[in-house]
Amino acid sequence: MATKAKQSFEKAVNDLEKIVKALESGDLPLEKALEKFEAGIKLSRFCTEMLDEAEKRVTLLMADDRGEPVEKPFDAEA
Repeated sequence: MATKAKQSFEKAVNDLEKIVKALESGDLPLEKALEKFEAGIKLSRFCTEMLDEAEKRVTLLMADDRGEPVEKPFDAEA
């Protein structure tokens, strides 16, 4: 299961969840489990990169006039 440049974060997380379930089942032969584990690691790295990029974008969007990040408490009701 190779990650693709155009793969969405949501699809990657969904695929990763499927891999985790398959590995947790304990029904896979060792070689197949290793393949799934490797694919899971790649998906995990892809998701981490996507989250890091999203965090950078939010930080830029939340910057003040001097480019300094402005932290505000999250208001779920707003």
